[in-house]
Amino acid sequence: MFNNKNILITGGTGSFGKKYTKILLENYTPNKIIIYSRDELKQYEMAQEFSSSSMRYFIGDVRDENRLNTAMNGVDFVIHAAAMKHVPIAEYNPMECIKTNIHGAQNVINASLKNRVEKVIALSTDKACNPVNLYGATKLASDKLFIAANNIAGTSPTRFSVVRYGNVVGSRGSVVPLFKKLIENGAKELPITDERMTRFWITLEDGVKFVLKNFARMQGGELFIPKIPSMKIIDLAATLAPNLPIKIIGIRPGEKLHEIMISADDTMHSLEFDDHYVIGPSIKFYDKEANFAINRLGEKGRAVSSNFEYRSDNNTQWLDKAWLETMMKRI
Repeated sequence: MFNNKNILITGGTGSFGKKYTKILLENYTPNKIIIYSRDELKQYEMAQEFSSSSMRYFIGDVRDENRLNTAMNGVDFVIHAAAMKHVPIAEYNPMECIKTNIHGAQNVINASLKNRVEKVIALSTDKACNPVNLYGATKLASDKLFIAANNIAGTSPTRFSVVRYGNVVGSRGSVVPLFKKLIENGAKELPITDERMTRFWITLEDGVKFVLKNFARMQGGELFIPKIPSMKIIDLAATLAPNLPIKIIGIRPGEKLHEIMISADDTMHSLEFDDHYVIGPSIKFYDKEANFAINRLGEKGRAVSSNFEYRSDNNTQWLDKAWLETMMKRI
């Protein structure tokens, strides 16, 4: 569905944008891939790696609606990956986080509607579910904006959906490269915030492929969540450095003990598919009817149980040492 299409990726110089670009170029023949981001050095470096004639590099900030309008001219699909996502930094710079993650989200919506983009998928985070930090709260607000945008689209053909998933193995800010760097530098111990802590994990490639497939699945208004495994952080440390002791340093500001991707309050709107979940909109789209139990690929979902929660500590899938070692080789 991406052949001869124009695709724009906000925050496209990040790890997600680069992997998404790589997979698009390897598997499709897009007309244009537009990388929209504000860091000229990262764009220069990415252009050395991706020099296909279909590549376009736009300097711009999601806070700038006019620039987004220009960049989205003729665009068919948008992936909104730009965000301020460092939890402690967001806590200390709240308005900067709000300007990028909330105001920027609305700017992407406005520009998409104005340019009659066909489909938009916004990337979310497990931290947006029952948020305890500002980053999670702004991403929850962003999710709500994108879902509600389907209700204000009017005659525009544009449809909006959201993808939410957990920590990406090996991405910037992930604990895996932090632990690896400490080990390589000869650390005598590894810092663990809490020995009970668990997290959802997904590889970057799997995250990109999940987003790609959801462009085909989406009707507009869905929040897609992949079924992914969990791992205890203490087990992660033991796998990476079995001979190093750990040091408990306490939970950081705005950090959770366990992550949640579907809360008990979302249960009434949630559907389970074979390899993912969908949270349907909590508002009725008055100008359209959608049966989210059957997606555009014909896949069928079923309602989850009334006491269902999708948490990293009650997950049915758990990582083992062999899986982690395989993933480390892949990244």
